[in-house]
Amino acid sequence: MKSIMLSLLALTFVLLPMSQAQAKNTPCSGKMGGVSHCSKDGKFVCKNGKISQSKRVCH
Repeated sequence: MKSIMLSLLALTFVLLPMSQAQAKNTPCSGKMGGVSHCSKDGKFVCKNGKISQSKRVCH
């Protein structure tokens, strides 16, 4: 039982940095609140109303 708990704890520490790295590469991440919708010209509109600086195209 102790080894299972230790394995789960280790797995958590391995996966946590990966999810944080993915969040940094997402349009409208962090203080912008996430993606609200796409503009007509294919840009990401964030929940705070600002246009994302992402080079990716929104569909």
